[in-house]
Amino acid sequence: MTAAPTAPQAAALPEHVRVAFGVKDAVPRPVVWAGQRAWHCDEVLLRPVADNAMAAWSAGVLENLDVEAVRLARPVRSSDGRWVVAGWAASRFLAGASEPRHDDVVSASLRLHAATATVQRPRLLDSRDDLLARSAAAAFGERRFALDDAAGGRLFGELAAHRRPMKSPPQVVHGELFGAVLFDGDGVPVVLDLVPFWRPAEWAAAVVVVDAIAWGGADEGLIDRWAHLDEWPQALLRAALYRLALHAQHPDASARSVAGLERVAGLVSARL
Repeated sequence: MTAAPTAPQAAALPEHVRVAFGVKDAVPRPVVWAGQRAWHCDEVLLRPVADNAMAAWSAGVLENLDVEAVRLARPVRSSDGRWVVAGWAASRFLAGASEPRHDDVVSASLRLHAATATVQRPRLLDSRDDLLARSAAAAFGERRFALDDAAGGRLFGELAAHRRPMKSPPQVVHGELFGAVLFDGDGVPVVLDLVPFWRPAEWAAAVVVVDAIAWGGADEGLIDRWAHLDEWPQALLRAALYRLALHAQHPDASARSVAGLERVAGLVSARL
C-alpha cells in the first residue's frame, strides 16, 4: 500500500497546459501509466503532479541520467523552460505494460541506484513530512509515534526489536518502484519519474521485494535470490517496517491488506 499527496484531478486537461508543452493540436487520450492518471498527446505524456517541487527536481535529474538497461521517460520542458506548469508535468511517451517480473524490477532498482549514487541530496527532503517520509523515518528508528496495533503497529514493534545499525551509505533512491516500473515490447524496464528518499540502495530493492511478496503474488524465494546484497537482512527488516508503519497510518488500511505484510514479517523474521 502506497500513499502520496493528492494530485490535481486529470478529468480535464487544460488547453493552456497543452499549449505550454507544445501539443496544442494533438488529440489528448486519457491513459493510466504505472498507476498514474495521465494524457497521451502524440509523443508526449502529460500528467498532474502532487508536488511541484518534487516533480521539477525529478525532471532535472532524469534529463541527463543514463541507466544501464533501463529506459527513462525523458522529461519535456514547457515553452518557457519550466518542468511544471499549473501542476502538470510532461515527458516523452514510452509504451509499456505492468508485468509480474519481480526479479527484473529488483535488478532495475539496483541499476537505477548505481546511476543515482552521485546525485546530491535534494534540499526538498529537509522539509518533507508526508506519510512516506514519516514511515521511512520510523523504519530507520529516527522517529517514534503511536501506530494502530491491528493495522500493523503490533508487528512493527516486534520487528523493530531486531533492528541493528546499517553501514551502507545513504544516497538518492526511488523508494516506490513496485508497480511503477513498466516493460516495453522488448522487455526493457521503463521508469517515469523519481520518488526520492535518502536511504541505502539495498533498502529500495528490499521495498520492491516486500511489496512483491505482500501484494504482488511473488514467491518467497524472491527474498533469498537477492541475499548476496550487502546487509540484506537489515535492509529487508527496514523495508518491512516501512510498509508496516505506512499501513498502520493509512486511511485505507484493512485487515485484508495487512495479511500480506503479516506473511512478509514472518519470512523476514526467519532470516534475521
